Amino acid sequence: MKKYNFYAGPSILPQYTLDKTIEGIKDFAGSGLSVLEISHRSKEFIACMNDTIALVRELLEVPAGYHVIFLGGGASLQFAMVPMNMMNKKSAYLNTGEWASKALKEAKLYGEVVEVASSKDKNFNFIPKNYTVPEDSDYFHVTTNNTIYGTELKKDPVVRIPLVADMSSDIFSRPVDVSKYSIIYAGAQKNLAPAGVTMIILKEEVLGKVTRPIPTMLDYRTHIKAESMFNTPPVFAVFAAQQTLRWLKDLGGVKAIQKKNIEKARLLYDEIDRNKLFVPTIKDPEDRSLMNICFVMSDGYKELEKPFAEFAKSKGMVGIEGHRSVGGFRASTYNALPIESVKALVDVMKEFEKKS
Repeated sequence: MKKYNFYAGPSILPQYTLDKTIEGIKDFAGSGLSVLEISHRSKEFIACMNDTIALVRELLEVPAGYHVIFLGGGASLQFAMVPMNMMNKKSAYLNTGEWASKALKEAKLYGEVVEVASSKDKNFNFIPKNYTVPEDSDYFHVTTNNTIYGTELKKDPVVRIPLVADMSSDIFSRPVDVSKYSIIYAGAQKNLAPAGVTMIILKEEVLGKVTRPIPTMLDYRTHIKAESMFNTPPVFAVFAAQQTLRWLKDLGGVKAIQKKNIEKARLLYDEIDRNKLFVPTIKDPEDRSLMNICFVMSDGYKELEKPFAEFAKSKGMVGIEGHRSVGGFRASTYNALPIESVKALVDVMKEFEKKS
């Protein structure tokens, strides 16, 4: 039976990436060695790292004055590294979900944190608007896409202080004006590569301004100077990221994939809105994520949640169960998910409606 992978992360990868990484496991860059055993100091891997960084710069149109680095530790490590490197006394955070809350919690270890707005009291089912960011803050932090609750900030915020964004689950899914940000970070396991590597884009001029001593390994400048090679980087994950970025470039880049993502999301949201059995968890279309589409059973059909989950599984749908804190269902429609998978899920929803 064909499987349709809707997992929220680690998640679906392009078939191109899978094929090329299999080749690299057998023979990396004609070296006669596997990418799993190659030295990160080898000329072959240094070329891979340099090309991966160049692809990031090209696809996101990263301007001069910014660095691109790859680190381990996931986005969760960045929750601490950002305030450690950026915060002298005060920072501001927009709280739109569990990961934003965790980032905010870490920042409190380094000074005053202003929560400029939060949607927690509504179970994070909307993106707060019309908030004020204190301009005496060292930076303002946002989480652009919220995988658990299915909301997304689709426009670059405009603020008068350094802007930091966790883009783990929507990086490369839409154009981004990098010049509006001081730091962008993204765990790779949603739209880029297998788990194990995090991409960070940094504006050089915002670093080196805190007064605290920073441990060598946690200082962004260490990794910029060493070109992501201060310690052994996640070699395999970087190699896989290179393949995904090549795939994305061949498709036409970020603008091209955005059109595909909008088409996929519209198809599924339209069915959720039409089908009497389901309702979206996010009511405002402006706030609905294009990457993580969340829905629950309608009133009067709650008892059909488990039967629908079992029916969908029998049809090859994998990973559509909602996060335990929300329940219901979540279809993650990342870049690599083909529209055929969305069409298959829509067909399953229609079929279940007819038989219920």
